[in-house]
Amino acid sequence: MTSPLKRNTGIVLTLVIALTLSVIALPTALAILRPEWVAMTVIYWSMALPRRVGLGVAWITGLLLDVLTGSLLGQHALGLTVVAYLSIRAHQRVRVYPLWQQAIAVGVMLVVYRILLLWVYGITGHAPDQRVYWLPVLTSMLLWPLIYLLLRHIRRRLQLTG
Repeated sequence: MTSPLKRNTGIVLTLVIALTLSVIALPTALAILRPEWVAMTVIYWSMALPRRVGLGVAWITGLLLDVLTGSLLGQHALGLTVVAYLSIRAHQRVRVYPLWQQAIAVGVMLVVYRILLLWVYGITGHAPDQRVYWLPVLTSMLLWPLIYLLLRHIRRRLQLTG
């Protein structure tokens, strides 16, 4: 049995790494393909440990992402909270899917996330380039099996349970 500090440190560390990957400088050609690291991490932990990683963790992580990216405060927090809610509601079904079907389910959740972000962009008058706006959903879906396996390995290694 691991200590509460060690259990929470594992989850927090993966979220910090996801936040870092989300703000690291990339060339423009790669930046438009940047996967939704934070959203995928929140989805994984919400499905794996729905009693421990829920709406509050998603909200706080979203606020941190808003601050790090200079977004409207609450924009990513809203999106991540809705995504966490959806993943918690569907976690018993989605967890038993093969990885390729999980990637599709995660893709649907990420489309919802991006629609919420787009809604806020529209309200504030900062419409993004529609030609490349949806590419992160595709790259995230392609990376989901690797992210899932990596985070599952971390969860098992640290013996994290709900």
